[in-house]
Amino acid sequence: MKNLLITLFLTLSILQIRAQQTANDSLLLDYYQNQRFADAADYLKKTYPEPVTDLKVLAKLAYTSKMASRLPDAENYYQRIYDADTASLPNLYNMSEIIKRRGNNKKAIIYVKKILLKDTTNFDVYKQLADLSQNLGDVEGSLIYLQKANKINPLNPDVAYDLSSFYINLKLYVNAEIIIDKALVADTANLLLLKGKAQASYALKKYPVTIEITKKLIDAGELAGSIVSMRGTSYYMTANYPDCIKTFKILEDNQTGTEASFYYTAMSYKALHNNTKAIIYLDKAIEEATSTGIGSYYSEKGDSYDRLHQLKNAVEAYQKSLLYKPDPITYYALATLYDTELKNRATAIKYYKKYLASKPKDSQKTYIAYSRERIKSLGI
Repeated sequence: MKNLLITLFLTLSILQIRAQQTANDSLLLDYYQNQRFADAADYLKKTYPEPVTDLKVLAKLAYTSKMASRLPDAENYYQRIYDADTASLPNLYNMSEIIKRRGNNKKAIIYVKKILLKDTTNFDVYKQLADLSQNLGDVEGSLIYLQKANKINPLNPDVAYDLSSFYINLKLYVNAEIIIDKALVADTANLLLLKGKAQASYALKKYPVTIEITKKLIDAGELAGSIVSMRGTSYYMTANYPDCIKTFKILEDNQTGTEASFYYTAMSYKALHNNTKAIIYLDKAIEEATSTGIGSYYSEKGDSYDRLHQLKNAVEAYQKSLLYKPDPITYYALATLYDTELKNRATAIKYYKKYLASKPKDSQKTYIAYSRERIKSLGI
């Protein structure tokens, strides 16, 4: 009878403990479902006071701390799991994730490489290694890992875009296009891939394709300056000057016009024989200029003034051009202007001589011969 009572007492105690544990799990689940991870972490710490050695409990504490963004605590718990079980792949993943989130890329990549030793065909591992290598400034390593990730899954848009961007920077434009085209087969409307396709096509000077792709991007609301610029420049390169002007107007209206956008707008107006507008946009290009092209902008301005028969302005623009870049063709333009329009023999001869002394290219043989002939004629 005594033994029966003891057995009954123990049974009831166990049932009570189990009921309490069920209630605890229910509370924990409620915290999780309501995204109250900080409360869940506090609850678990009270329930399982240190020292904790049970790996399952440590895993709960680690996960809950991670979700509560208590990253130092999470790393500490995952480290303790790792110390007890170095072969656990899920724990290695979690360790690398937490360490990366804490900004320690150098330490994170060590744990990701440990995963690679156990799983050499894991796409996500190579992708993580590529990202971490890039963060650490290891461009070559990042490229190698992206290539391996892309080989495993050529349809992943993020890796395809990143790898194609690498190839474009390396001027391997055909390689970039091949990578993007494979990924686009699986997702023809992916905007990231379409952006990569536009960049590759533009680099390969496939301007009609660039126009087609950038239209899709712009229609989808992608109005980044790089996309608009690729489209506008492609219109210019295909001699579609009205659409070039219209496209670059998007940037101007958004007050994001650039030196290049104003220059191509100016040259489009010039091609359409609207030299007044061309001069306006050349001035805008000059205002925005940060490149060495400012000399050529003044030269184009001088040519536009010449066509408008505003000779004084033409001379001033050409002379400003020479201050930035002593281009042979600018000397020639000034020489012919003084020769045929201003009828100033002495100055014309001076600029013809400067043109010849500036060693013009062989492609300008006609101009060279004409300059020599005019020097003789005007010197009489």
